Amino acid sequence: MRTAARQSAAFLLSFGLCWMLFAGLPPGAPAQEPPRYLFDSDWPKLPLPNKWVFEGITGLTVDRDDVVWVLQRPNDFDTDKTQNYASLKPPTAECCVKPPAVLAFNAQGDLVHSWDTPEGHLILTDRQGFVWVGSDVMRKYSKEGTLVQDVVKHVPEQQAREIAAKYGPAEPRLLARVEGGDLDEAAREIYVSDSFRNGRVMVFDMDTGEFKRGWGAYGKPLKDIPVPSEKYSPAAFAKDFLGHITMAIADGSVYVADRHADRIQVFTKQGTFQREFKVAPMTLDRGSTGGIAFSPDRRYLFVSDIMNNVVWIVNPGKGSVLGRFGFLGHAGGGFQWLHMVALDSKGNVYTGEVDTGKRIQRFVPSVGLSTSTR
Repeated sequence: MRTAARQSAAFLLSFGLCWMLFAGLPPGAPAQEPPRYLFDSDWPKLPLPNKWVFEGITGLTVDRDDVVWVLQRPNDFDTDKTQNYASLKPPTAECCVKPPAVLAFNAQGDLVHSWDTPEGHLILTDRQGFVWVGSDVMRKYSKEGTLVQDVVKHVPEQQAREIAAKYGPAEPRLLARVEGGDLDEAAREIYVSDSFRNGRVMVFDMDTGEFKRGWGAYGKPLKDIPVPSEKYSPAAFAKDFLGHITMAIADGSVYVADRHADRIQVFTKQGTFQREFKVAPMTLDRGSTGGIAFSPDRRYLFVSDIMNNVVWIVNPGKGSVLGRFGFLGHAGGGFQWLHMVALDSKGNVYTGEVDTGKRIQRFVPSVGLSTSTR
């Protein structure tokens, strides 16, 4: 019995050490109790109206009224022939019909807005109630879906290669699709990352779309971003971004998640590099650091992990992993291709999945999270 107990204790210790190393938490690090979450099976209210179905979730944000805005890829519907029966002529079943790109849900889970826009990878909301959608350009809409302005300059696809060859990464217009971004409304600036040369941080005027500044990994000037050649290694930090760049601004700093490099870099708003840290650094393939979002009190950074299919809870100051929730699976509370994460003013966590996941979920804090109003 004693031998079995010792073996069990040794296994648990080894398991704990392995998890800490995988997640990037050093052995012996003091534990900080992270918040815990419960899956909310009653949100959103389903089924969706009009025989619509969720497609791949590419953008997720929560506005000041705690309305959850969802950007999805309706064109996924055209390639998935297992759910389009109601769209056939004649229809062969009740469901389904191609949905619009933008859906918005209130705190009770009711669908309150729905409209179309070119497919993209970023959705933001500002304090005036406007909705910003990033694809080949940043577009500004009313809540009802009326296009207000094409804000950020872009290069038409057929000209992008020619201009990129001539001007390289110093070109101040978007040369590839928008990946991530955030708003600094006090400064009237919008931060956008495009996917050219694995990612550039670009800052524009919110009102005029004028380019103001930009940088690469470690604050590298745009002109010095090389043609991508690096491969990820868990044992080192890549010299340049490796791809799928998302952002969040908090307490005067810009947090940039480099998903394929399993890391987050922190900059001043002017692009001066401050520090970096890894999350689940043993993760390969698509990487671990996808969408990022802060808790209302800014004590915690939430990171959606598309490979391990969990949400990591990180101390943003120390860069240490405090906890996680979720698991691989299609059941409620699990994830399949976890892509995006967002929080509301009460600390509820919202997640969005792509590929075979295709859904949004809500997780309610059960203990350990302070809330604040926006």
